[in-house]
Amino acid sequence: MKKILLVAAVAALAACNNSDNAKVESMNKDSSGTTKMADNMNYPYTTDYSHDFEMGDPKNSMSLLELYKNWDANNMDNAKQYFADNDTMFFSNGMVFMGSRDSLFAMAGKMRASMGTVVDSVHAFLPLRSKDKDEQWVLIWTREIAADAKGKKTIRELQETWRFDKNGKVNLMYQYAQEPPKMGPPPPPAKK
Repeated sequence: MKKILLVAAVAALAACNNSDNAKVESMNKDSSGTTKMADNMNYPYTTDYSHDFEMGDPKNSMSLLELYKNWDANNMDNAKQYFADNDTMFFSNGMVFMGSRDSLFAMAGKMRASMGTVVDSVHAFLPLRSKDKDEQWVLIWTREIAADAKGKKTIRELQETWRFDKNGKVNLMYQYAQEPPKMGPPPPPAKK
């Protein structure tokens, strides 16, 4: 009986190794020679836009971070260089802007002036390129702390998705926001 169990265990391990080899065989090399796993998953949803992304141009991340620095410093004129002639912005409060860069900056200048001091803490950012659409994006997660003239603070956690055109200029942004989580005391232990 022990011999049968040992043979079964060895066969199971061999099957696992064969399965791992099959995974390795499903890997392929891209044009740069980088080995990548083939995406042969049968996902339960079909995406409206794409699910085929790779790392994007890090220059777009730098542009976005410079844009944030200018926003924090209230130097809106310095940020114009990062935007395309026409832009679309979907803000977390439900407002949508579609129009020229000049109109966007007139609106943004008023919005920024009403906020007082602003300090952003960047949690993470990630440049991406949708391979099937050939579009450059940057995802960014931040905590924005604004203080008005009376010292009242507003804190928001932001997740923003920025698209860049072929010239490296922003032409679309989606913003999502929430208040930071309230950290209270831990819940009482469950009763047994």
